[in-house]
Amino acid sequence: MLAAAELKLQAALPVELREQGRRIRERFLLDAPGWYREADEAPYLPAVAAAVWQRQALQVRYRRWQAPQVVQRRLEPYGIVLKAGRWYTVAAGEGREPRTYRIGQILSLEQFEERFTPAAGFDPARHWQEHTARLQERLWQGEAEIRISPAGVTRLEDFAAQAVIDGVRRGTPESGGWRRAVIPIEDLDHAVSELLRLGPEVEILTPCALRDRIAATIRATATLYG
Repeated sequence: MLAAAELKLQAALPVELREQGRRIRERFLLDAPGWYREADEAPYLPAVAAAVWQRQALQVRYRRWQAPQVVQRRLEPYGIVLKAGRWYTVAAGEGREPRTYRIGQILSLEQFEERFTPAAGFDPARHWQEHTARLQERLWQGEAEIRISPAGVTRLEDFAAQAVIDGVRRGTPESGGWRRAVIPIEDLDHAVSELLRLGPEVEILTPCALRDRIAATIRATATLYG
């Protein structure tokens, strides 16, 4: 699916740039999705890519999370980002500051003939960095103190968010290669599901509510298999 999306994006480029793209792909491989995640369905990716290249405004029907869920937007797309198998566009429009839109959430699209000029001094890369930083701030709702074994650290690095991995790396070494660390958590439900994946390679010290939930789940599991 990612390869198909790449071909669509390639088709939207001017002919003189396609050969350069082919030469780059011969030397560099991008495999963006995670091991267990399918790439994003983004049927309007070629049209958005063309609009970005040609500085052409778009009218879109867009599905978002808050009500009303389906909205009409006039967008001036500045750039495209591929993050973890999902395509996004940084776009301005209708007097709004530039925002990030997931291309896979576009339900319909119409291209305008008019061209636009990006806001002076606007940097899509900096916007994306600030956008992801704001998401991270909203994501983490608390902290947990843990003890984790060397095997637990290795396993954690296969699935955990970078902020969690960084928290473990900043931890204090203990005997036997274990580490005591403070890590960010989203909420109790998410923390329980993530930390249970480490089995006996991690011990939750605080908060007590998280420790109790983990212990209760382990006891229930032991009873089930007892």
